[in-house]
Amino acid sequence: MVNALLGHTTSSPPPPHRDFLRLRYRRFQAGVVPGRPLPAARISSELTMAATACSARVAVAQMTSINDLAANFATCSRLVKEAASAGAKLICFPESFSYIGLKDGESLSIAQPLDGPIMKQYQSLARESNIWLSLGGFQETGSDSAHLCNTHVVIDDAGIIRSKYRKIHLFDVDVPGGRSYKESTFTEAGKELVAVDSPIGRLGLTVCYDLRFPEVYQHLRFQHNAQVLLVPSAFTKITGEAHWEVLLRARAIETQCYVIAAAQAGKNNEKRESFGDSLIIDPWGVVIGRLPDRLSTGIAVADIDLSFLDSVRARMPIAQHRKPVEFWKPELL
Repeated sequence: MVNALLGHTTSSPPPPHRDFLRLRYRRFQAGVVPGRPLPAARISSELTMAATACSARVAVAQMTSINDLAANFATCSRLVKEAASAGAKLICFPESFSYIGLKDGESLSIAQPLDGPIMKQYQSLARESNIWLSLGGFQETGSDSAHLCNTHVVIDDAGIIRSKYRKIHLFDVDVPGGRSYKESTFTEAGKELVAVDSPIGRLGLTVCYDLRFPEVYQHLRFQHNAQVLLVPSAFTKITGEAHWEVLLRARAIETQCYVIAAAQAGKNNEKRESFGDSLIIDPWGVVIGRLPDRLSTGIAVADIDLSFLDSVRARMPIAQHRKPVEFWKPELL
């Protein structure tokens, strides 16, 4: 049970520092003087209490989507069954989970509305498996034939679409040492932030490149009361190596939220390689869920402990200490 709380996957041994990091915070919670040793019985008791305080289990998926809708659905189906068997209430899939074309813009040819047959397949999968799905980066039909929406869809365990978020920040970037991307040529940007209640807490929805804009996550936490931030992604290999984990941990620490980041992994086609490394991070910034291989297809599971989240926020009340927006406006001359 302690292993489950600390986010160990079923296929990898726990990193040796993880128990220490979590216990260190538990001691901070209790006002224990740093450097003063605790009896072994006290340590065991603290870890046991931490384990019994968990709220709900979540799974994060890692996969390599290709230009084959049926093959990607088969992979998602298998991972959903694994997550349900592990007791997860929600499984999170990466950006472009259902399809990645051989070239930019090819996804336009398979884009569908949210009431189309592709999404209905996933709704049936959620209903039959009795689990919530976070589907990051679905190719939703846009406002014209030349554009689609990169849409994060949340489906409940009855197969009902509970919420949708259209990606706001589009990836128009010349990656240093890599290729150029121009997502805006075939994707229209969203305009609204979205949060939705779920069995694991209140979810703040984002997609991939949004991760580089901390104000998005500040608004989700402080205006939309998010407790769990979802970041389905298809980070490139170069940008992932440089920035993936540090950005995710920063978002968790500065918002005091759980962060669940499902990732595309490996060679999606001859021109595109995704970084992988799906992660679950707690509000103290500790990685509590991770696959042993950042390029493998599979899931990692962890328990979302909302009492732990509340205690982090209570001990370090940044919501009360932060300045209002008006504080930062220059005085009128």
